[in-house]
Amino acid sequence: MSPLVQLAAEEAENPLIPPIPELVIGLIAFVIVFGFLAKKLLPNINKVLEERREAIEGGIEKAEAAQTEAQSVLEQYKAQLAEARHEAARLRQEAQEQGATLIAEMRAEGQRQREEIVAAGHAQIEADRNAAAQALRQDVGRLATDLAGKLVGESLEDHARQSRVIDRFLDELEEKAEATR
Repeated sequence: MSPLVQLAAEEAENPLIPPIPELVIGLIAFVIVFGFLAKKLLPNINKVLEERREAIEGGIEKAEAAQTEAQSVLEQYKAQLAEARHEAARLRQEAQEQGATLIAEMRAEGQRQREEIVAAGHAQIEADRNAAAQALRQDVGRLATDLAGKLVGESLEDHARQSRVIDRFLDELEEKAEATR
């Protein structure tokens, strides 16, 4: 063949359109592959996609349920926290009241004890004063008896007479002391 004929034959054939036998063989192969994919692979793919969709929807529902439960638990926690704070405030107030009551009781008890101590001190002072007065009376009486005995020149050893003289002397002293007041 001449190169010109061959060039003309090649130009007659369009490179974009394949020869008919290749087109038929390609079409048959395509139908076989498509049929195989449609019969075997496509149901499995659809099944996996459906399972995945159900799992995602179930996961979303579970997440919503968990979120709802978490919200209710949060509300319960907040309610318990508010109740605990209220209880703590009540206990604090109660403790303050008990403390104030205890302080008042302790002050009253201290006041009562102070008054008892003061009264006991006054009683002790009075008893000491009476004892001192009694001792002084005896000493003054003895000294007065001795002095009177020396002045009179006779012994005043008689106890009854001595007591009368002492009492009379001390009574006169007390009357003079009260008169000067």
